[in-house]
Amino acid sequence: MNRKKIVAGNWKMNTNLNRAKELVTEIKGMLKDEVIADTEVILFPPYPFLSVVASLSKDSDLKTGAQNVSQFIDGAYTGEVSAEMLLSLEVRHTLIGHSERRQYFGENHDVLKAKVDRALDSGMNVIFCCGETLDQRQSNLHFETVQNQLSDSLFHVDASLLNKIVIAYEPVWAIGTGVTASTEQAQEMHAFIRNLVKSMCGAPAAENMRILYGGSVKSSNAHELFSCADIDGGLIGGAALESRSFIDIVKASL
Repeated sequence: MNRKKIVAGNWKMNTNLNRAKELVTEIKGMLKDEVIADTEVILFPPYPFLSVVASLSKDSDLKTGAQNVSQFIDGAYTGEVSAEMLLSLEVRHTLIGHSERRQYFGENHDVLKAKVDRALDSGMNVIFCCGETLDQRQSNLHFETVQNQLSDSLFHVDASLLNKIVIAYEPVWAIGTGVTASTEQAQEMHAFIRNLVKSMCGAPAAENMRILYGGSVKSSNAHELFSCADIDGGLIGGAALESRSFIDIVKASL
């Protein structure tokens, strides 16, 4: 099946306001001048810059997403940002379950499940992240780990909402380390995830589900990864902070 590719840039806690403006302007211009494709391109800047990035992305093929979303609707939750707030900025995509949120902020399966529900109930699109640590990979627990992450926080979703979900497989041992899963390792896990979706949600859902790879993706390895049968694009970290490298990765998805 010909699924529309996605290349998403996660800026994490990087850039300042001026650099954010420069970066989105550069990417917007390069995307217009160099990319003739049906690839979906989404930028995930830090919270303070969401409004600016969304505004500068108007009248272009760029979309804007949030790196996180609260599981609460509103109320006395200092520091939290709700789905409704994001939607008021015309931000319609959010990451949920990134390994750094799990590791540093203690987001467990129950919290992530609540975030998925809150985002979908509000009408947002979700990129749900999963992936194993190096110890889990070396202990041959990588399939079990990913299965548990998806089963506990995602596979409860009603079938009518599955079209608003994208899965991103990010082996923790490859995030920001310069080490990339081999093409064979990445494709093997993506095929495993697609079969999980098929067993839990049915064949049509599995055929339509877009599954991204993240973990030290760069222009030199993107084309090989994106050419795999079950890899539908990438969630890009460090390489998304430089417009030339990011656009070259987008072009590798063609």
